[in-house]
Amino acid sequence: MRIGVFGAGYVGLVTAVCLAEVGHLLQVVEVDGDKVVKLNQGISTIYEPGLDELLERNVSRGSIWFTDDARTVVDHSEVIFLCVGTPPKPDGSADLSQIESAVRKIADSAKEDEYKLVVVKSTVPVGTAERLGRLVREEAGGRPITIEIASNPEFLRAGSAVRDFMNPDRIVVGADSEKARSMLRSVYESFDCPKMFTTPETSEIIKYAANSFLAMKISFINMIADLCEEVGADVTLVAEGMGYDKRIGSDFLRAGIGFGGSCFPKDIRAFLHVAKSRGIDFGLLEEVMRINNRRTARIVERLRTHLDGLDKKRIAVLGLSFKPGTDDVRESQAAKLIRLLLREGAIVKATDPLGIANFKREYPDLVEEVEFHEQAETAIAGSHAAIVVTDWKEYKTLDWTRIWNEMSRPVIFDTRNLLNPDDMLDLHYEYLAIGKEFMHLTAKTLT
Repeated sequence: MRIGVFGAGYVGLVTAVCLAEVGHLLQVVEVDGDKVVKLNQGISTIYEPGLDELLERNVSRGSIWFTDDARTVVDHSEVIFLCVGTPPKPDGSADLSQIESAVRKIADSAKEDEYKLVVVKSTVPVGTAERLGRLVREEAGGRPITIEIASNPEFLRAGSAVRDFMNPDRIVVGADSEKARSMLRSVYESFDCPKMFTTPETSEIIKYAANSFLAMKISFINMIADLCEEVGADVTLVAEGMGYDKRIGSDFLRAGIGFGGSCFPKDIRAFLHVAKSRGIDFGLLEEVMRINNRRTARIVERLRTHLDGLDKKRIAVLGLSFKPGTDDVRESQAAKLIRLLLREGAIVKATDPLGIANFKREYPDLVEEVEFHEQAETAIAGSHAAIVVTDWKEYKTLDWTRIWNEMSRPVIFDTRNLLNPDDMLDLHYEYLAIGKEFMHLTAKTLT
């Protein structure tokens, strides 16, 4: 099938390359000319495991092509996926200007008496498909063009997006006509997974509801972690005991520094805005955000108490990306943590295997305030404490025996519970973790 994609960002590029891999012919609109040149050379403009190989292969065999000419892509395509950004506005609502601009270009480029199916893959609030349908009619100005809007939300995780796309848990399609449903069945014919066909409104809510529920699980276990720290319980064992219950499951029950990234915070705020606009009380999600927002402050408070103040203390921050396996630093908890540490007068030394360059671009005000180190060992050397913020496997395999001798004070605050407490205590580290009472963990060191 001839497929077009608007947007070669994270979702758009993964979508386009994976659809080309299963045999479709793709053309992709990207407004950034430099990106177009690189992508047509088979050079990926984002980091995602497995993407480089698929892109290079499909560019070489002519299955995918990138351009800044929207009209060419519209002429080529039977189905057009919208994968442009929907950033948050100051009030939390989703900014749909990029999607609306794309739909206007499609309507202006569409030929009369020719059917085009436009599929919204970007995360958008409920009612967007209907809104875009009205926009098409306005833009047509009486011309007999036929453009149908459908919804097909993405469920991609940074760091495993290619695997998620090629082996999905489910595919959700929201479409009003049998023609649209039939065309999307053809698009996804080779995918062996449950395929759910519903209305656009239901499809749009499924995406927000799924992300909100996962974020709720994270905030719930973090709330439990706070209690465990106060009473001497172990949150990892609490989560394990809960996870054996099939009604609950173990996924997303890992206590830590809280959620970040480009999806959960933005989607919850947008979901809250939609609910409030319809008079629905979503106080539960407000509490989810409140719990998440106070995670970094609690960590700084615990570290301040342990070090008897943070002024002039050298603190190594291990991890800037919001999760391992990606260079995405948007809504990174590390940025919030660093700002609080700097406010306390700490000297911050930060490191990350992939995210330093993006972090500097995303948070330019912190560039002069933070020491950045390519190697974790150099960031930790001379520090009074090292905080594990992102659970990169590289941090688990560091030579912690040698590092102990190079720290001004061997304090590790493991906000991801990545390291083995017994191992760290055997090495005589002062080891703080999430959801574990400190004095209990240091009993070996004190005896």
